[in-house]
Amino acid sequence: MKTKLFVITPPFTQLNTPYPATAYIKGFLNTKNIESVQADLGIEVILKLFSKKGLEDLFNYSRSKTQYPTPNSQRISALQDEYLKTIDPVISFLQGKNPTLALQICQEDFLPEASRFAQLEELDWAFGTMGTQDKAKHLATLYLEDISDFIVECVDANFGFSRYAERLGRSANSFDELYEALQQEPTYIDNLLLSILKERIETIQPTLFLISIPFPGNLYSAFRSGQWVKKHHPNIKISMGGGFPNTELRSLSDARVFEFFDFITLDDGEMPIEELISNIESRNFGTDYNSYKRTFVLENGKVVYKNNSLKHDYKQSQVGTPDYSDLLLDKYISVIEIVNPMHRMWSDGRWNKLTMAHGCYWGKCTFCDISLDYIKIYEPVAANLLCDRMEEMIAQTGENGFHFVDEAAPPALMRALALEILRRKLAVTWWTNIRFEKSFTKDLCLLLKASGCIAVSGGLEVASDRLLKLIDKGVTVEQVAKVTRNFTEAGVMVHAYLMYGYPTQTIQETVDSLEMVRQLFEVGVLQSGFWHQFAMTAHSPVGLYPEKFGVIKETEAIGTFANNDINYTDATGIDHDKFSFGLKKSLFNFMHGICFDYELQDWFEFKIPKTKISPDFIFDALQEDDDFNIKPTAKIVWLGGKPFIEHFTKSKKGNSWEMMTLTFHDKKESFSIQTNKKQGEWLVEMLLKISVSNAKIYNYQEVKANFESHLEDFELFWYSKPIKTLREFGLLVL
Repeated sequence: MKTKLFVITPPFTQLNTPYPATAYIKGFLNTKNIESVQADLGIEVILKLFSKKGLEDLFNYSRSKTQYPTPNSQRISALQDEYLKTIDPVISFLQGKNPTLALQICQEDFLPEASRFAQLEELDWAFGTMGTQDKAKHLATLYLEDISDFIVECVDANFGFSRYAERLGRSANSFDELYEALQQEPTYIDNLLLSILKERIETIQPTLFLISIPFPGNLYSAFRSGQWVKKHHPNIKISMGGGFPNTELRSLSDARVFEFFDFITLDDGEMPIEELISNIESRNFGTDYNSYKRTFVLENGKVVYKNNSLKHDYKQSQVGTPDYSDLLLDKYISVIEIVNPMHRMWSDGRWNKLTMAHGCYWGKCTFCDISLDYIKIYEPVAANLLCDRMEEMIAQTGENGFHFVDEAAPPALMRALALEILRRKLAVTWWTNIRFEKSFTKDLCLLLKASGCIAVSGGLEVASDRLLKLIDKGVTVEQVAKVTRNFTEAGVMVHAYLMYGYPTQTIQETVDSLEMVRQLFEVGVLQSGFWHQFAMTAHSPVGLYPEKFGVIKETEAIGTFANNDINYTDATGIDHDKFSFGLKKSLFNFMHGICFDYELQDWFEFKIPKTKISPDFIFDALQEDDDFNIKPTAKIVWLGGKPFIEHFTKSKKGNSWEMMTLTFHDKKESFSIQTNKKQGEWLVEMLLKISVSNAKIYNYQEVKANFESHLEDFELFWYSKPIKTLREFGLLVL
């Protein structure tokens, strides 16, 4: 019997776009002609719940179960007819199918309003420069969040749009609490999930059920799904994979987990899944294959880790193009939750997810899980293959937006990808995560923008050179300022991940970090940011060698279930938690372009030291002369088109010589340059050769040699006014 796979993401991850793991696996299975069906059960549960029928059932259930515990839930219950009337049109609007409803929503007498609308005084501030659609989307999001609050208060305390029962999956060294929750009667949300799962399992009739668990907020639902299938379809084998087991379950020893799953695979899933299929099929034919790749199984009541397969993992060029078929791509919901430009991109709009490179090309940051394969093993994908995959996905999904989900996209590959996109004349929109390294020159940022790059996010982490060195980030604050300036001036939005509470970080360094961030926003080179508190993980250098970083693990004991987040004490003894509110509040204001003149002390209710950072540190870092040192190997690319040519004669003191005017038209304007006839003829010919549409790319040395085979004084010509003008309009040195 041939294996048939059912691959799911359990509730909940994102509302606006599918988490890509199942699409990656399905794409790989296609290359092996293995039949599979995928589903995002998160969006399916949400659509069933947030519908007229779903809300009718919800309100009926809540009435039978509870006295409404708060004035807010009483108000929502009293307005239930208004919610039933509006829910289907609102969901349709958020799916992009009912745009005219925005006019109704913005009247502010269409949607029923509960406690979430109390924050509306900020709306004009946030959306004053935005359109009706965005404002309506935000109001509709508040409306959904009101219903979510009602669910949490009256029906299921574990509910959340992008996570479910996350508390049970966070730092769960022991399986006890989660196991106990799974012995209780299914919750209201569980029953919605299980009704969908029942229908899908009976329709598909898989032999292998794969559950991808990216985050703690998917864990409980994954176990509920496995539990139901075990009970009702014991012949179906069940396997768990994904980000959560890859980081949390590497030292698993609790046998009870295998009451819900038959297998748990770690790291890249392609070869482990192929080996599982071989095992299952061999047993069907009465043979014992018994070859596994990075897989936990239960044998004689004990958890055993098997990695006896001699087969190598697949190269990135062999894993196929992610396949989004089966997913309800036209049913996802775009929301605008908070007024943070980068977070908005996460939650608004459909993105095709792709990876430029497996792992991280830097792979040194001491807070990161660099000992694990998903970061440690670096393997880039060739730019032409990436573009092939992009074109395939556009044809399949009808969407030309791409989120490259790399740990840190390599600059050289980003450059090659941008050139390939421009060469193929693709109209795409894309964004990714980067390191703020000096390779991101002004011209590279202009090239990336021209290819459709609209945003980058990167780790500034702690804006202190001492700590950046300790983190082994390989950047300085001054360098970050220059890179963010280059992106900003090219028209690419920049989001910075910020960190506080790093081991040995002093209060003075936290204050100085905040001052650096204030200045970066004040000079306008950062548009978005988010503060995270440092967390120590088992697979990072800090977790592996805590003594090097001045921290002590609270216990050396290894839990029987999840082991990633580690509790520790810092030698400084500082309570970093207390900085959280002030850091986040100040950042919220800086993102809105205000409060730069506030004293840093104003953001905190406790005494902090004065900053030691010069008030003009970032401004001064950005004052620099043009760089006249061009490497001979630097690539020279022309983004513009062919010029319109006019000849004329110039005379002075009895001498005359032939001249040329070259007139160029770009998308926004027209401009002209003048040169003598010989230089002009050479330039017209060279611009054709170095055009971005050509496959061959010339370097600076080749351009110089070509010039000097006809003419003299290349440097004089290169730094002349005509070339300077072309440099401003798309003549790039990369």
